[in-house]
Amino acid sequence: MGTWDVGPFDNDTAADWCGDLDDASPNARQGLVRDALARAADTIDYLDARIADEAIAAAALVAAQCPGGDPAHPHYGPDEPLPDLTALRALALQALDRVMTEPSELLELWDGSDGTPWRATVSRLRSTLTPQPPGEQLSLI
Repeated sequence: MGTWDVGPFDNDTAADWCGDLDDASPNARQGLVRDALARAADTIDYLDARIADEAIAAAALVAAQCPGGDPAHPHYGPDEPLPDLTALRALALQALDRVMTEPSELLELWDGSDGTPWRATVSRLRSTLTPQPPGEQLSLI
């Protein structure tokens, strides 16, 4: 596993996937993000770490377009513009939930080391992707 930090783009798999996203035609990019999320969300058996890393990167791209979302990594995230991905919020949440549910190779790998910072990263993504009820949104006053 070529991983250098706990962020969604801080591994070889996510960086390569973002390169593939950049190489895709503009009309195909939303489908690639959706497919990465669906591959993870739809996995019933053992979830491969590569699929999980791509799903986390895809979820981060969706979260980046949500209120309070962090932008994609300037070096390892995609360089090319992305379409509106906010309609994929629910699927992104499902994918993250699957990554964090056994059997998941990535979860096992992080549990084998100090996975607390990585879990916090995934938790922040989940929080950003979870729509806030209208009465609970923060005021910008």
